[in-house]
Amino acid sequence: MSNVASTTKLHLNKREMTFVVPLYITAMVALVSILISLLFWRSGSLPGTEGWIQGSQNNPGMAYALPGFLVYLGVQSIATTFPFALTLGSTRRSFVAGTLAWAVVTSAYMTVAFALLTALELATNHWFVGFYIFDIHVLGAGNFALLLPIVFLSTLSLLTIGGVFGAAWLRFGSRGPIFLGTGVAILIIVALIIAMPSAVEIAAAFELWWLAIVAFAAIAASSIGSWLLLRTATVR
Repeated sequence: MSNVASTTKLHLNKREMTFVVPLYITAMVALVSILISLLFWRSGSLPGTEGWIQGSQNNPGMAYALPGFLVYLGVQSIATTFPFALTLGSTRRSFVAGTLAWAVVTSAYMTVAFALLTALELATNHWFVGFYIFDIHVLGAGNFALLLPIVFLSTLSLLTIGGVFGAAWLRFGSRGPIFLGTGVAILIIVALIIAMPSAVEIAAAFELWWLAIVAFAAIAASSIGSWLLLRTATVR
């Protein structure tokens, strides 16, 4: 078995963290969303009405729930596994490639899970009572052509971004993530300063595929950054 495949398998051995915990979080957010829907129902709102559907589909709960955990998962995938992988004979390049492969597998798993849950919600006419949990705007509003790339690219971006921060910690210690985060923040602010005079025109011309380009850029930059940082990182 190649070093890349061995690294991927090493990450996948953390089965509960990779496959179960995200579903726990998703289930908790779904439960909270149901309770909020029940609250509005009891206050007089009627499921199925235009106002109910519009308000329910604007629910951002799923977008807020998982990103923090996915970034953490990306951080620990490098910060806690890198030394062990090297002691097992993996090269630094193989470790980065194997970690990226694991992130792709995890992202595909999350995409399939959300697609199945959304399909079930639609098939049951929103859980038989008109509750919108996954058929929401941030997940494509039931359009699988949007749902699949949204979940896959978002998950992969968050995992790889977390990974580069883990690599920065391995290379420079506690200063690494601080310097990296500050540098990224400065670049974003400078980009906004440059774009601000054309904000109206940019907003008018905005296309969803721009977000996909941003996601691919973030994934590529994070993966290359992880490799560059780990080339000279000390095994702790």
